[in-house]
Amino acid sequence: MSQTDIIVRDLRATDYNAWCVLWRAYLAFYETSLTQDVYDSTFERLLGDDPQDFTGLVAEKDGKPVGLTHFLFHRHCWKIENTCYLQDLYASEDARGLGVGRALIEAVYTRADAAGAPSVYWLTQEFNHTARQLYDRIGTVTPFIKYQRA
Repeated sequence: MSQTDIIVRDLRATDYNAWCVLWRAYLAFYETSLTQDVYDSTFERLLGDDPQDFTGLVAEKDGKPVGLTHFLFHRHCWKIENTCYLQDLYASEDARGLGVGRALIEAVYTRADAAGAPSVYWLTQEFNHTARQLYDRIGTVTPFIKYQRA
């Protein structure tokens, strides 16, 4: 199977059930679970047209969603143009190694370029070794360390 067998497209309202399965698996990987109202709100925002909200893409194989990504454009104090934050990226276990992650990231790169946002960044946990093998090929690791409110 080649990466050309993977189709990346905008999230649709009819994707809700498949999206829930994918996002639930993604969150489980990071040992997180959320309430149903957060699922509903997030999905609604992903489909909305507010430029401050996230955009959702899905990767399909044989007409079935097998991966997702959520990304957002925002202002940056060090740049004139917006930057793009890729928050969530997931490929189902049965689709790993098929180019789903790369296809989704490249689709975000394409969207960022079209929006005039040359910078795309994302975070991952240090233990995410499999994904980091891909990230090391298509991105540059930075020296920044994330802190958050305790």
